[in-house]
Amino acid sequence: MASKGSKSVPPVTKSSGSVAKKIPLLSTSAGGATLLIGLQVGSRALTFIVNQLLLRYLSPELLGISTQLEVYSISVLFSARESLRVAIQRQPDTADDTSAQDGEKKVPAGHVEGGTAGGRTQAIVNLSYISISLGVGFALVLANWYLRALRSRDPTILDVPYFQLALKLYGIASLVELLSEPCFVVVQQKSMFKIRGAAESVATILRCLTTCGSAIWAARNGRDIGVLPFALGQSAYAISLLVVYFWNVWGIASRSGFSLALKPIYSSKDGAYFLSYFSRPLLILGGSLFQQSIVKHVLTQGDTFLIASLASQTAQGVYTLANNYGGLVARLILQPIEESSRNYFGKLLSSVDGTPPRDHNMKARKNLHTLLRAYVLFSVCVLAIGPKMAPLLLKIVAGSAWIDSGAGNVLATYCFYIPLLAINGLTEAFVSSVATKSEVNRQSLWMLAFSAGFAGAAYVFLRVLDLGAEGLVWANTLNMLFRIIWSTAFIASYMRRHGTRLELGAVFPKPMTIAAGVGAYAVLTQVESSFTGGILDIIKGAAVAGALAMIL
Repeated sequence: MASKGSKSVPPVTKSSGSVAKKIPLLSTSAGGATLLIGLQVGSRALTFIVNQLLLRYLSPELLGISTQLEVYSISVLFSARESLRVAIQRQPDTADDTSAQDGEKKVPAGHVEGGTAGGRTQAIVNLSYISISLGVGFALVLANWYLRALRSRDPTILDVPYFQLALKLYGIASLVELLSEPCFVVVQQKSMFKIRGAAESVATILRCLTTCGSAIWAARNGRDIGVLPFALGQSAYAISLLVVYFWNVWGIASRSGFSLALKPIYSSKDGAYFLSYFSRPLLILGGSLFQQSIVKHVLTQGDTFLIASLASQTAQGVYTLANNYGGLVARLILQPIEESSRNYFGKLLSSVDGTPPRDHNMKARKNLHTLLRAYVLFSVCVLAIGPKMAPLLLKIVAGSAWIDSGAGNVLATYCFYIPLLAINGLTEAFVSSVATKSEVNRQSLWMLAFSAGFAGAAYVFLRVLDLGAEGLVWANTLNMLFRIIWSTAFIASYMRRHGTRLELGAVFPKPMTIAAGVGAYAVLTQVESSFTGGILDIIKGAAVAGALAMIL
């Protein structure tokens, strides 16, 4: 028993220290994730409101061109920084156990000690300058490729007022945004989510104000400035992002023993740093991830690239509008469910030997059936109400000019795509939760095959059948249907291997459910003839939707 004056001090071990660190880390991560989700919703809401104002002053052609410019900017940024960002996440914000011993050795003047926390941060700051260098190359190469493609495919775009100036501004804005990368990687490493939230919030607000303000000014003064408002808005975003990041991170760098500029790093380990600046392990990892990131980007943006090459500017603009409105449902409602499902099934069905307990498989099967059943009921409501109400809603929020361009019919067609988008997100979330490495590789090959099928379908719908933007929606719908078939077959196979079954009969809608949906569609068809385009029509549609929801 300890004497009265003594203190009982528990031994400090490496494991207890790591446990102590994990608790605040989990708390910080959860708080940061909540902040970023809130920022994302707020940003989308603000962007949505601004877009409603812009639609009054823009034509479908200009919206289609602005989408191409945005893809150009995204491609530059993604190609330059994505793989290095992933690699940088592997660098901890702690000192090596041997840093004290290394610190006894004389560090050359102007160098940062690599074993310290400041040295580790300096390593990722130095690596971020590779992203900036890559950005310069990608901005020039992609801009040149884009201009050459336009000259051979649709040279009339080059005659759009201020188009080439807008393209240059997008390229410069991408490089300015990359200049904030040294600050961004520091903020990410140290989990300073408030700084990131402040930077992105200010940048988003200024982009919206600049884009909307310049478009309205031009319209009121009778000036045709083409897509220049979007380029000015993107420039304002990049500049404000850079200023806010540097304003907040500069002081942190001076206090924490690292620099936001390139600075050599000293290490007692031979070959740890390439040219004394770049962490060799992180550089090698980033290089191996680069090829994967390019393939991922091509698959993600492949639809946009294909649309740009096959569709007219009007069709692209109308499709973009329909995708933005229809995508709101996916981004705000379906995506959170998909991410939660992936996390839930991943934890429930994880096991050391790859064979989860039978009761876990049964629980996963039951919950998957419940979610799919809910999605089917949701689909019935969308298919019964959406095609009739979507054009009316679009006319109210975007104006009759967009209805005359055919956007209402495209948005009505998009309602057939949303249910498949929802179901595919859920089934692929399950697949990604349980698939092995070899199964994931096989899935990637199938995704490539489906992308090729999408390209063929898009060519038929656009060039052969001349369906315009509606053809793009139908091509995406067909692509999504094949992906659902593949993932459903995978889930059925997985469940058979683990002693259970996927009961599709329990998921398909009952005859009464189908009858209720058909009845609601028929009622709206009859009521549609009396629509005048006012709020009263929305109330009528809402009443039919409410009655259908009560029946289901």
